Amino acid sequence: MSIRVVGFGPGGAALRTPAAVEAIRESDVVVGYETYVAMVEDLLGGKEVVSAKMRQEVYRARVAVEMAREGKRVAVISDGDPEIFGMAPLVLEMLSRYGWRPSGLEVVPGVTAALAAGARLGAPLGSDVAFINLSPLLTPREVILRRVEAAAAADYVIAFYNPIDRGLLREALAAVARWRGGQTPVGVVKDAYRRGERVYVTTLDSVDVDAVDMRTTVIVGNSESYIWEGYIITPRGYHRKYAYP
Repeated sequence: MSIRVVGFGPGGAALRTPAAVEAIRESDVVVGYETYVAMVEDLLGGKEVVSAKMRQEVYRARVAVEMAREGKRVAVISDGDPEIFGMAPLVLEMLSRYGWRPSGLEVVPGVTAALAAGARLGAPLGSDVAFINLSPLLTPREVILRRVEAAAAADYVIAFYNPIDRGLLREALAAVARWRGGQTPVGVVKDAYRRGERVYVTTLDSVDVDAVDMRTTVIVGNSESYIWEGYIITPRGYHRKYAYP
């Protein structure tokens, strides 16, 4: 009996880790959101599949735990990384409420959206980064905006996930602009490493919020970030210590 919570990366097979592929192939049952199940269809031959719709995360976690208690090897799949706004916290919370730890419990990391988007944008994540989920479904708007304000004040690079509420995204970008100014670099990546991928670099003053949806990751640079040849670069700080040739 086992539960593996598996992150299979942004979607493309090339960015799945060998550990993620092995975990899915070794399972008896795969549990996931229907879109995620379709992304790993090539790994599902001969397996029992439990597919659920959006906002049925609690159902997925409960089914996974119940099937593991029946002695099955269960893989709960998430795109990206399962800890970062994925299924790992919920599955482990469910296990803690059951008061039961399966003999095989593992969280298999994956390439999270900010890393995939950052790679497409160049090097925007070169310094300290805050990951902020802009979905107000589970976190109150005022809490989200308070976190945005704190990250902006501390000069973090900010990676915004799940910008499903465009009004909230506008408020978040405005909060950052109050600390950094309108010319701060912003990268917008939709469907990173998937079919239909769209990448563009802009500034806080010029973000097309209407073109952003839940499949988009928005990365806002810090006070030192700059744009070069269509890429965003956030220096790590070597320029403050070493003389460049």
